[in-house]
This record gives sequence, C-alpha cells and structure tokens, in this order.
Amino acid sequence: MSNFPKGFILGLLSGSLVGSFMALLYAPDKGANTRDRISYRLNNYMDELSNLIDRLQYEKSIVSDAKKEGDLVVEEAQKRAEDLISEAEKLLENIGDSKKK
Repeated sequence: MSNFPKGFILGLLSGSLVGSFMALLYAPDKGANTRDRISYRLNNYMDELSNLIDRLQYEKSIVSDAKKEGDLVVEEAQKRAEDLISEAEKLLENIGDSKKK
C-alpha cells in the first residue's frame, strides 16, 4: 500500500509523456511545422524568462541601494537625536545651576 502513490504518480507521468508523444505524431500538421512552432514558442519563453531575470536583478540592486541609503538616514537621525538629548541635558544642568545661585 505504501508504493501505491509512487506507482500512481509514475504511471500518471509516463502516461502523460506517451500521450503527448502520440498527440504530436498524429497531429494534423506536418512534424517539421510542429517542431518549428514548439521551437519558436520555447525561444520566446526563454527570452521572456531572461528579460524577467534581468529585471528582477535590476530591481534587487535598486532595493539594495535604497536599503543602504535608508540605513544611513536612520543612523544619521539616531546621531542627531543623541546630540539633541545631550544638548538638552546640558541646558537642564545649566538651568539647575542658575537656579541654585
């Protein structure tokens, strides 16, 4: 019973391959024309896939650059916030010292 799914899947795949092969053999068009159409479509799909990969790599580089710039902005904002906090603390100390006098 444990081999049933493997055997079923293997039978399904082999039946699909044989059926596809038989369909190509008995197609109403000449084999050369069918092969040319298949080749043309595969080339188009490969070109589209290549363009998609190039576009994704470009977008990845843009996202990477934006992330770097975002990290720099956050780092600069943190530094400015720390500077403002230290200035505020100094002002509070000066105010406290002037009240004591």
